[in-house]
Amino acid sequence: MQFGETVEGYNVPVVNEREIRAAAGIVFLFAFIAFMNAFLVGNNEPTKLMVTAFLVDFLIRVLIAPKYAPSMILGRWIVNNQAPEYVGAAQKRWAWGFGLMLASVMFYLVVLNDVRGPVNIMTCGLCLVLLYFEAVFGICIGCKVYNLFNREAAQYCPGGYCETPRQRADIQRIGKLQTSVFGLFIVAVLLAPVAAEHMLPDNSGTKDCTVPQFAIDLDHVDQWKLHNGCP
Repeated sequence: MQFGETVEGYNVPVVNEREIRAAAGIVFLFAFIAFMNAFLVGNNEPTKLMVTAFLVDFLIRVLIAPKYAPSMILGRWIVNNQAPEYVGAAQKRWAWGFGLMLASVMFYLVVLNDVRGPVNIMTCGLCLVLLYFEAVFGICIGCKVYNLFNREAAQYCPGGYCETPRQRADIQRIGKLQTSVFGLFIVAVLLAPVAAEHMLPDNSGTKDCTVPQFAIDLDHVDQWKLHNGCP
């Protein structure tokens, strides 16, 4: 079975970058929810479920065909009214192979052995970073590494970054005024809490720290006190 699709005008099998980014966003969303459940409240069950789904999804992508992977099917449905953006399938398969390796490691640690520790956090964090860059920026980090391990250079990369060197258009350039605005924005964000601390009145002595009933019912007394600055 061929990996990727044959499209007229392209001399190698290709895949649709739009549905790939949509699928990455879907997987990132559920992976982030599972990660925060494990990290904040110590509930590893969503993580086990997500890791298993992640492994199955990437097994289908790499060993069968990406168009049959559940996340890719959902991604295709979401963006099916948008014109496709074709990218080379070979570099995507290589990148997904790396993702499959990470998923296999997580499956062994989390699902089969219920291991909890820094290795899990780092592996899961790396997966989240790769998914985030793919979904938000359209940057496939694994695809960028592809050329280091393959004789044939990648073809048809998103935005044409792996094609012949090209000059940036004016709309892509960042001017001095834009840089200044960005710098002032960062300074303002950093100084705002300090300024607010001196400008706002100190109500610490009169603050009502009575825990509301809903927080008691949810067993979130300590969290409510923390969020409201109560001892």
